[in-house]
Amino acid sequence: MYVCNCNGLRQRDVALAIEAGACRPKDVFDRHQCRPQCARCVCEMRQMIDDTRQSFALAAE
Repeated sequence: MYVCNCNGLRQRDVALAIEAGACRPKDVFDRHQCRPQCARCVCEMRQMIDDTRQSFALAAE
């Protein structure tokens, strides 16, 4: 499923960027050498980043 239609970024692409250390949507775009176009994907990316952080926090306990 696409997260960013403008740049063709799929959930897997975003997840890999987050695993590589992306902490902000800007980091995701930088990793894939693109820029936000319409920015509709930014909220979903933020949610994915937050979900990943929560998962890591729970795993660390």
